Amino acid sequence: MSEQSGGRSGAAAGNNKTSGGQDASKTNVPEDFDIDMDDPETEKAAVAIQSQFRKFQKKKRDEKS
Repeated sequence: MSEQSGGRSGAAAGNNKTSGGQDASKTNVPEDFDIDMDDPETEKAAVAIQSQFRKFQKKKRDEKS
């Protein structure tokens, strides 16, 4: 009996630490979500994200030089 419960608790603890966090983040995202790519707000958000990414890349290159 102790072998079975020990086996379960060890496996359960391992799963909760590694895949438990990943599974929780996956379940928070809806399976079917729709982003309107023609929406002006979406375009503004994309431009802002790209701008920040370009700044990050430039800073990254400058630090190496």
